[in-house]
Amino acid sequence: MATFAIPIDRAATEPKAVRRFLNTDGRFAATLVTALTFFAILVHGYHPYAEDGGLYLAGVERLLDPALFPHGTAFVLEPTRLSVFAPAIAALVRATHLGLAVVVFGVHVVSVWVTLFAAWMLACRCWASRPARAGAVVLLACWLSLPVAGTALVWMDPYLTARSFSTPCMVLALVWLLDVTSAAGRSARRNLLLRCIAALVVAAAMHPLMGGYAIFAAAILGCVRSASRGVRLGGIGLIVASAIGAAAILQATGRPESAEYARVALTRTYWFPAAWSWYEWIGLIAPLAILGFFAMRQSDTQSVRPATCPLARMAFVSGVTGSVVAILFAHAGSSSHLVARLQPLRVFHIVYLVMVLLLGAKLGEALKCRLWRWSGATALLAGIMFFGARNSFPDSPHLELPGTVARNPWVEAFVWIRVHTPRDAFFALDPDYINSPQEDAQCFRAIAERSALADYSKDGGEASIAPDLTEEWVAGQRGQQGLNAAGTTDDSRLAALTPLGVTWVVLNAATPTDLDCPYSNSVVKVCRLR
Repeated sequence: MATFAIPIDRAATEPKAVRRFLNTDGRFAATLVTALTFFAILVHGYHPYAEDGGLYLAGVERLLDPALFPHGTAFVLEPTRLSVFAPAIAALVRATHLGLAVVVFGVHVVSVWVTLFAAWMLACRCWASRPARAGAVVLLACWLSLPVAGTALVWMDPYLTARSFSTPCMVLALVWLLDVTSAAGRSARRNLLLRCIAALVVAAAMHPLMGGYAIFAAAILGCVRSASRGVRLGGIGLIVASAIGAAAILQATGRPESAEYARVALTRTYWFPAAWSWYEWIGLIAPLAILGFFAMRQSDTQSVRPATCPLARMAFVSGVTGSVVAILFAHAGSSSHLVARLQPLRVFHIVYLVMVLLLGAKLGEALKCRLWRWSGATALLAGIMFFGARNSFPDSPHLELPGTVARNPWVEAFVWIRVHTPRDAFFALDPDYINSPQEDAQCFRAIAERSALADYSKDGGEASIAPDLTEEWVAGQRGQQGLNAAGTTDDSRLAALTPLGVTWVVLNAATPTDLDCPYSNSVVKVCRLR
């Protein structure tokens, strides 16, 4: 850990006094990151079964118990198809015997810690002063759930997903790649390069799409750091031209898609920059402007290390390339949405990382060593994000820790279903239930551990990247359409749902029905189809 404060190749040659300082700095880093980990979780919350967290956990539950989800299984297994995330978590649950909820929370805490520590390591390559490094990591911890423009993602989720692994691996890859160019000796460079490659492989194994963009950014950074001007210009030009050319070829050779799949793709409006509102463009342009400023500006302070400018240039080039590809080829009216499906703007995940670290370092240098300044700035920055986190999940506990009692009325109904309905029960809900008042994006399958027809939001996202699921998704939308609408009768519900094999239905509490409803609360009721 002591070597994290300076390039690895220099650590062994430093005098004893400096090594003692490095050991102290390493302890400071570990203490700071540990404190920031729990601080970040307190600020941003923890919601293991919400949004994409529920999608991934349903896949883990299926691997732990293959008898679960006998209907609509394809939607449960889709997140596990190209990723080793679900098998790894399932294996950890079996090995530890701690239970899924405990393991998931523990791994989430570890993933936040490793991400922040990797960010500290990256900051050490860029700034010599401790306030700058601390400012970079503190701001990242405060803005951990910052929305990333054009991706419908936040930088790091308040729940466990495959990106919880790919993100720290991406940051570590950048750290070790920066060290390669400054390492003395072929053996040291080879070892660092192998570490970088291993980190990228793990990132791609966990999340192929995010791993792919991490590899792209690493290739750009390798060229930017080259001592040869020809390699810098020629290499970057070749990589950027190859990315744009590959997108053009994919778009030109993509097969025309069915009207039904086009309907699915168009539900992902964030894929298409032309469909954005003006304020959404700010999230795309502002980070590039900030990075461009840092990339072109030569620092006049000794605290800024040579790696800072190349890192900003890498992020700038990556962001511009992703933007060009999206603007040129991600069109709602295209006959093929193959490029849009690859979501080129996800490269902004890396752009936002570098931007936040750069801004945080500037903040740290301004705050210096004044405790009251740090306290006030941290409280302000974290307070804004805490307010946003509470607005995102207003009807759920801020920390949904293992063993806590559910207060959300939807979650209470889902828990009742898990306990009181047959394991092979097949449910229908409003197709957009996840956006209903008080629902807080809590995923039915992961909590209830029961099969359900495809929903509009999350299952629609899976169908958009896996066209083979289109037919089943469309059938689910059609069957659940108007489930709670005025004038919909029990006979029409039975006529629509019985041919699909549905045996239970979740209705709004105010929906009139003569069905047998053994459970109800102020928001929903659970009814058995005749």
